Amino acid sequence: MEGALRLLLFIVMSSSTAEEVAQHLRGVVGGNVTLPDPLVESGFILFERLTLAMVKNREYKIEEDKYKNKLHWDKNSGYVTITDLQRNDSGIYSIDSKKGHVFNKPYKLKVYESVSSPAVRAWSVSAERCILLCSVEEGEDTTLWWYRGEDQLNQSSSALSLPLTVHLQDFSSPHSCVAANPVENKTLMVNVTTSCRISDTKSSDAKHRYYTGTIIPIMCAALVVTAVTIIIIIKRKWCTITETATRQSPDSGNSEPAIDYSDIQILEDRCRKWRKGPDPSESSNLTTVYSEVKVAPMSQVSADTSGKV
Repeated sequence: MEGALRLLLFIVMSSSTAEEVAQHLRGVVGGNVTLPDPLVESGFILFERLTLAMVKNREYKIEEDKYKNKLHWDKNSGYVTITDLQRNDSGIYSIDSKKGHVFNKPYKLKVYESVSSPAVRAWSVSAERCILLCSVEEGEDTTLWWYRGEDQLNQSSSALSLPLTVHLQDFSSPHSCVAANPVENKTLMVNVTTSCRISDTKSSDAKHRYYTGTIIPIMCAALVVTAVTIIIIIKRKWCTITETATRQSPDSGNSEPAIDYSDIQILEDRCRKWRKGPDPSESSNLTTVYSEVKVAPMSQVSADTSGKV
């Protein structure tokens, strides 16, 4: 009985020790990871106490169908590789070697998403400084850093954005934002002068909106008013030209016929109405009257002249 208790205690302690010394492994979604210790001759490959594959007399056999194209054993080296990692592949894997180099060793694997590429934009711009904001879309265990050249300026853990204030004298210095998680990192080089010109673009857009929304309509309205004014002035000048009906003086030395102009009064009446507006007492039904102008024969003109003398 005492021997059985000792054996049980030894197994529990061995299991606890194995869990404590489990080697931590990291992988990225879509990537691969190789377990550090080789299984050379015979033994088992386990995941959370589930047997995935076995090696017997240097022959490899998959026990779980879904791992046929995922779990690979190199016959020459004995190393086990897990490919096409996904988030649900995280967990404890074990190699239980039964022959040759005998051991039972666990490995704690954690699979991370690929780190997002950082993006930088101008957050606030003034004449003396520019505040840049570096951000990532998603970031489990992601850390952001700002660098000026090789010097680390600041960092933020488990945050999706990190601001940096750059003063005018440092605009020409090279800056970079780094996003990293435990398996990879991505760096974005930043030209501060170019990035902070976004304010100029916004200013240009505002000016463009101001001109198209305010100045151009005012100019168009001014042109319309000017055109209307010119038309009114021209029309008024036209109406002030008075042509009086004339008849040639009875000059005996002139042989031209006498001509009557009988439509001038109508023109003046129309201009007067245009200036003063229509007379409400007048009927809206207008009648056009035409007058025929005749040229008197020369003999009649001579007779009339001699008779008057």
